[in-house]
Amino acid sequence: METGKKILIIEDDQEISMLLRVILRKANIETVQAYSGTEGLLQLQNNTFDLILLDLMLPGKSGEELIREVREKSSIPIIVISAKSDIENKVQVLKMGADDYITKPFHQEEVLARVEVQLRKASFLPTQQTELEWRGLKNNIEERLVTLNGHELQLTNAEFDMISFFMQNPERALSKKEIYESIWKGTYYGDDNTISVHVSNLRKKFSELTSEEYIKTIWGAGFMLV
Repeated sequence: METGKKILIIEDDQEISMLLRVILRKANIETVQAYSGTEGLLQLQNNTFDLILLDLMLPGKSGEELIREVREKSSIPIIVISAKSDIENKVQVLKMGADDYITKPFHQEEVLARVEVQLRKASFLPTQQTELEWRGLKNNIEERLVTLNGHELQLTNAEFDMISFFMQNPERALSKKEIYESIWKGTYYGDDNTISVHVSNLRKKFSELTSEEYIKTIWGAGFMLV
């Protein structure tokens, strides 16, 4: 894994926090620990991080509150690690702007793999491409900046990677398997909730600026940029 990265662990259980620290240290990743939502927000205000590992049930500020506040100012990758395992909670935090969700108890290999995916920013994009454009959508890949009709879209890293993949393949039906494996670099096992939530988030953000349709559902196939 690429070294020189710094991750903020926001987890009130000291044993779990220390376990995450040990896991990441083995991969030569620097970590800072915070034990409440309030402390985590203070760390984010005073330091620069490449990724956040976030519990939801925290003293001070809850994980959900923290996601909302962070997303108002930053697109830093957020991986939620929570004992809440029901699909409603997962969908909720993904809609709020989290990039991934790991359920406790977790495997060390899974944590490392998901962290590596989020740190590997836009690695699927061809290096020679620096700008993409489609029907008023403009994507500056180097700056990770997407605008629609001149208005900047506030996107999470996952949303940016997804719209970039769509813009590289306009008017082509992309299966959920193809989208997942191209962006998350893992094997697709048929759980498409993450993809559907991110597509829903993108549609909502487009609808705030235009009534035109950009992402069309192709029943039985997947999604298409139109």
